Amino acid sequence: MTESDEERRLEGTGVTPAVGVGPVHWLAADLELPDPPDADAVDPSTERERVANARERALEAIEHEREATAERVGESEAEIFDAHAAFLTDPQLEDGIDEAIDDGLPAAHAVRAAFEDPIAQFEAMEGPMAERADDLRDVRDRLVRTLLGRESTGIPSGSVLLAERLTPSDTTGLDPDAVAGVATVTGGRTAHAAILARALGLPAVVGVGEELRELEAGTRVVVDGERGLVIVDPDPETRARAERERDLEPIAEPVETADGRPIEVAANVGGDDFAAAADRGADGIGLFRTEFLFLDREEPPTEDEQYEAYADALEAFPDGRVIVRTLDVGGDKPLPYREGAPERNPFLGARGIRVALGELSDLFETQLRAICRAAATEDGGDLAVMFPMIATVEELEEALARLEAAASEVAEEGVDRERPEVGVMIETPSAAFVADELAARVDFLSIGTNDLTQYVMAADRENERVADLQDPLHPAVLRAIDRTTSHGGDAWVGVCGELAGDPAVTELLIGLSVEELSMSPIAIPAVKRRVREIDSAEARALADRALEAETREDVRTLLDGE
Repeated sequence: MTESDEERRLEGTGVTPAVGVGPVHWLAADLELPDPPDADAVDPSTERERVANARERALEAIEHEREATAERVGESEAEIFDAHAAFLTDPQLEDGIDEAIDDGLPAAHAVRAAFEDPIAQFEAMEGPMAERADDLRDVRDRLVRTLLGRESTGIPSGSVLLAERLTPSDTTGLDPDAVAGVATVTGGRTAHAAILARALGLPAVVGVGEELRELEAGTRVVVDGERGLVIVDPDPETRARAERERDLEPIAEPVETADGRPIEVAANVGGDDFAAAADRGADGIGLFRTEFLFLDREEPPTEDEQYEAYADALEAFPDGRVIVRTLDVGGDKPLPYREGAPERNPFLGARGIRVALGELSDLFETQLRAICRAAATEDGGDLAVMFPMIATVEELEEALARLEAAASEVAEEGVDRERPEVGVMIETPSAAFVADELAARVDFLSIGTNDLTQYVMAADRENERVADLQDPLHPAVLRAIDRTTSHGGDAWVGVCGELAGDPAVTELLIGLSVEELSMSPIAIPAVKRRVREIDSAEARALADRALEAETREDVRTLLDGE
């Protein structure tokens, strides 16, 4: 976009690779409370009862929003509200409210007072940990609104929503078809509201800074979530281009680079959101997160239930590959019906294929039977199975033996014997180091950049104190990717981590010899268009320079073209 003399460009952090255009609408600021009455006029028992009732209603609302988010967006995004429920029932916060009531404050004022110090403590931390303060504000304001009987105000259709910050409950209630975009004064890409905005496909820019406050309601702006820009009073040319980008038509057919190299662009899905992926132009499913079939229930799904889910996915993509990742639990995904003592460091413990080959082997073998049955259907020739968290050749060989046994079992029951295409996730340094041995035994390798970054950088992705190390563009991570693609042999190599959905990184990944990119459906149109612009030789040259970089800042400078 070209900038005219009248335009102003405010820079922030892009959250979603999408563009929105519309008039500004400011979200109401924090709830204002009147001065509290005299302490003598407050009945502590009455106020405690009011808080208890409000807490119960708030918990019901959180559960409703969790269910709606799981259905509308995905199970992992819905887990945000589990943290909110935990805050709402936190004993320290409950004690703080009781103490404030004992000091003579009415319920709403007591809630506000009890949350002040915990919010300030989070805000004093560095990096993404500070963003957890937004979750506390969300819980606080929910309780206060419930106590006051107030509802959130409506947002005019077609508006760009501006706010000091957005909370998860603010964000999950937005309609992507009615809200043109969002921008905030504060916040970062890893904040829960940003994660939800990205999952919803809302154009979003966060952390714009104090300049954003200067924009008055009704001012027309462009929110460019890919470039991290808020463009104020866009000229006709800028507006027209933004509207074209906003209304990007999905590219239904497979794409190739400018010099003719095919690149498969697939979708990561959880649950049954196949239609959304197909509507966005996905060539297939590059990651079917089957653990969502197993979570939030008292007993595991039956073989028939799983078979139906895999068959539905194949039906949605009759001409595309569907990659089913086998049960990937442990770490941050516990099963309610899995017994066992808690692990001190579950990310380095029994998760993925380790637990599937061990204590959950019955579930694993049932799942493999369902996959083999689906592979034998009319559309099943394009079904593939992928094993998570493979770290050794021995693990892979045992998993392959279980798959072979499952294929033989369904054949004995009269089902055509089919062993689907097989791949492994490259998520650990060990897997990258033995990529050639793994590739010799499978059809493809799929790099999970989220976990690979965690393990290469020795930085727990659940530990906010080391969140700044969770950067897949660090040279060490890029070299692990290169080690995988260069030792893949005859196996094709894809990327299914979040990095795959960033159009700014597409050229680099293609230069690293990646053949398939799998991502959130919202990112597919932009990535497909970016693929068509790329020259493979230039991409390889960019990758070579990135692999020689010493810091992640050097890599980002290369990607910015500086």
